[in-house]
Amino acid sequence: MYEAITRNKWRSVLLVFGVSALLLVLGYVLGAVVIGKSGGAIGGVGIAGLIAIVMGLLSYYQSDRIILWVSGARPVDREEHTELYYAVESLALAAGIPAPRVYVIDNPSPNAFATGRNPRKGVVCVTTGLLEKLDRLELEGVIAHELAHIRNYDMLFMSMVVVMIGAIALISDVGLRYMFWGGRGRDREGGGSNPALMLVGLALAILAPIFASMLQLAISRRREFLADATAALITRYPEGLAAALEKIGVDRSQAPLGNRATAHLYIANPLREGGMSRLFSTHPPIEERVAALRRM
Repeated sequence: MYEAITRNKWRSVLLVFGVSALLLVLGYVLGAVVIGKSGGAIGGVGIAGLIAIVMGLLSYYQSDRIILWVSGARPVDREEHTELYYAVESLALAAGIPAPRVYVIDNPSPNAFATGRNPRKGVVCVTTGLLEKLDRLELEGVIAHELAHIRNYDMLFMSMVVVMIGAIALISDVGLRYMFWGGRGRDREGGGSNPALMLVGLALAILAPIFASMLQLAISRRREFLADATAALITRYPEGLAAALEKIGVDRSQAPLGNRATAHLYIANPLREGGMSRLFSTHPPIEERVAALRRM
């Protein structure tokens, strides 16, 4: 379990460095193309960083409220869901974090997610279908997985990644609009008059959002493996989460749950993508996660 946690942490960090490098390179090249003249490339890096910081601050302070509202989650008290509250509080103690707030979504599909920018602001949200279809040990495995996300600061981590992806998409869009509509007739002293640089900038503006999205998906899949390993460490019983994932994987409840903006938060992809779309999924295949848990 410790080896799996360490391995996944390092892979996630390397992937984040990849996204950061892509953002800075994009800002550098498009700065040289759009701003031109001396210092344009450095100015582009500065603008890219500023956009990422502003978007990051908005995400940091408001994302949890938006997610809960979009998901249709409602807060519940101890009297309404005693067993759920007991599982959350006892496992939070084992994980060494404050007990998070508890929310429920009235939906028959078994699923759950966590949000909150740090352990003191954590939220665990489960569906009514999860409470009805899992036994106690399976429920504890799922809760431990969500607490692992909170303990590992995954919400902050993924918010940072999503913000950088958004900044890359925004900067790419501005660069493309400029090169197609505003770049004609620039004076020859500017960077925009260099055909080779324009070509590189065009290629980056088109390909960077695609590469960035693929890196985001890879990071999301790594964090799911990490949360699974951490959950096994918290409960000391990997089979509970493995059995829960198997039940969630074969469930065919048709009630809509989540959307593409929130799908990465859930313990299992609520959109039920398959086939080639697995390559672009926010989650690794459930059978791979189950096999990894049973090797622990």
